[in-house]
Amino acid sequence: MYKVIIVDDEPIIVEGLKLGIEWANWNCGIAGTASNGLAGLELMRKIKPDILISDISMNNMDGLAMVAAIKSEYPDIEVCLLTGFRNFEYAQQAIKLGVTRFLLKPSKIDELEEAISAMTNNLKQKGNDSSNAEIDSIWSRSDEEENYIYETFIKNHPECDTPEKDRLKCTDANNFILKNALKFIYEHYKLKLSLLDVAEQCFISSWHLSKLLNQYTGRGFFEIVNTIRIDKAKDLLENKNYKIQDVSERVGFQDVTHFCRIFKSYVGKSPSDYRNYGGKGK
Repeated sequence: MYKVIIVDDEPIIVEGLKLGIEWANWNCGIAGTASNGLAGLELMRKIKPDILISDISMNNMDGLAMVAAIKSEYPDIEVCLLTGFRNFEYAQQAIKLGVTRFLLKPSKIDELEEAISAMTNNLKQKGNDSSNAEIDSIWSRSDEEENYIYETFIKNHPECDTPEKDRLKCTDANNFILKNALKFIYEHYKLKLSLLDVAEQCFISSWHLSKLLNQYTGRGFFEIVNTIRIDKAKDLLENKNYKIQDVSERVGFQDVTHFCRIFKSYVGKSPSDYRNYGGKGK
């Protein structure tokens, strides 16, 4: 039997979906319900459902971010989104991320039944899915931040050591999560970031984010953070008004000795030598 969870902050909608549909007709059963997006994600990780029916408008979560997180971590799950607003562009984005149906509230029973039928049929055919999205197309080369991230971490990245059979598919949802994670790291590199901090921003588990980063960039989380910090430090070192300790603090290192050690391990020379001799060597 297919496990279904319902996420909606309107109790009357939840009860209507639970009791107004003959779920057994599609070999389905309600495995749980939640009243908001974060609770819904926790429930999903506990139950690992086959089908999710959810309101797209959650006070504590961006709807598309939630969809991307779900489809990235659970690529085989079938998703039907409910919304009270007509937004064709939003619907297009949701469908691109892997949503099967996007229904307007109040939804008619025949619309819901058609959605359930489509989702259960898709579940039967999952073994034939060979989707492979194009990662390069999501990055804007005209945007300075995105171009830096793409050139540094995506283009010609080191080969990851994950066996082929264990690798994640290159899907639009995974690309969406990866882009959001790397942009968040880039924009907050000065802070004392952890993998968990970034994972929570993307609504996925730390384990799943680590796997995504390793596969798509060939680097671990702290290597990505340090690469950005060292690149920023190189720029600051060109200004001789900044002391080495000033540079260290400005790029997020709390200890100048640690900064110098990391800088030398990445660049091959100390910050002082880099300032005096640049990339030419001493």
